[in-house]
Amino acid sequence: MPIGTSPTDPVPDAARIAAQNDAFRRRMGSVVAGAFHPGGAELHGRVFATAPVAARGRPFVLACLHAVAAVTVFPPEDDPDGLRDFGAMGVEGARVWWKIDLYSDDRLEWGSERPDDPARTYRVLMLLFPEDW
Repeated sequence: MPIGTSPTDPVPDAARIAAQNDAFRRRMGSVVAGAFHPGGAELHGRVFATAPVAARGRPFVLACLHAVAAVTVFPPEDDPDGLRDFGAMGVEGARVWWKIDLYSDDRLEWGSERPDDPARTYRVLMLLFPEDW
């Protein structure tokens, strides 16, 4: 049964998740992996790039991370749930997608049961080309 569908299941707060995703993305310009403390809330996570993105080299990956960190506009087609967990952009002439997934911990086996609780959520941001999907 999906989260929030039973009367006893808490309904995740989309606005909190979006704010945490924004904080996670903003910090990627200088912190690529590990934990950090934006606004007092500890957010854990890491960044992955698909092999084709990584093959473009470290300067390209860093340019992607800086571009992701700078995103402030989320068109409805990219953000239908209001979580600010996906984006598409151009970087050095290439079309790049990014996606944040929310896991229960750093083993990446299960989705977070409380994605709006930073203590119970591990974020993974993936950089990919559309054709990698």
